[in-house]
Formats: sequence, structure tokens, C-alpha cells
Amino acid sequence: MDIVDKKIINLLIENSELSYQTIADKVFVSAATVHLRVKKLKEKGFIKTPSYKPNYSKCGYDVIAFIGIFLVKSDMYLDVLKELKKIPEVVSCNYTTGNYSLLIKIICKDTNHLRDTLHDKIQKIKGINRTETMISLEENINREQRID
Repeated sequence: MDIVDKKIINLLIENSELSYQTIADKVFVSAATVHLRVKKLKEKGFIKTPSYKPNYSKCGYDVIAFIGIFLVKSDMYLDVLKELKKIPEVVSCNYTTGNYSLLIKIICKDTNHLRDTLHDKIQKIKGINRTETMISLEENINREQRID
């Protein structure tokens, strides 16, 4: 990956809907070159296919929560992860150091949906000892890290 590839990635981070021509004008190469570079960056795994982020609140999902998960034993991590992947409300999962073995982010319609997701899905996974839930009151920053 060279400086042109990094510039292309950073422009796509800022706006994934930019045309190849717009990117080309900003990095001083042809649109065909941008097209080929983006294709190669995708093939090599440097960038993922662009995705759209919904406004969850407008879509009826008003509760974002972070849940710290304490495992019974650390070697149960992969089994627990496999089960968490089956729960659509779980939108991210991080294997962490510190108090929790895992820190997950879930998005729910309301507090009843949150309670049901915790009680009926997450806390029933074999290998989870206990959970600690933190409800987000407001998200102020949600961005991708630029590549330098």
C-alpha cells in the first residue's frame, strides 16, 4: 500500500459515496486508476465493501447498550463468540483485557427489548458467568480511524 492507496482509503472513510472521478481529481490520478486500486485494495483485504449506517433511532431502535461479559473460563471465549454471532442485536464484540473478557455493543428497540435480549439470549449462553450493562445516553463520535 502506497501513499495514493492511503489517500484513496481516507477519502472513502470521509465519504463512501464519492465517485471514482472525484477521488481521482483529489489524488491526481485517473478514474480508471482509482477503480483498479480500489478493486485491488478490496481483494487484498485492506478495505471492506462500503456499507451504509442507518440512523437507528429513526428506524425505531432507541437503546444502545454496552455489555461487559465475564466468562466462566477464558478458554470458553470461542464458543461464546460463536453464540453471540447468532444474536442480531449484537453489533460488535471485542475480546478485552481488564474487568471483562468480552465487551459487546447491542442495539435494541426499547428497554423491554434490551431486557429480553439479555435474559433470553445473552445470559443463557453456556460459558457466560455474568454480565454488566451500561446504557448509552448519547453517542457523540462514531467514525473510522484515518490511515497515515
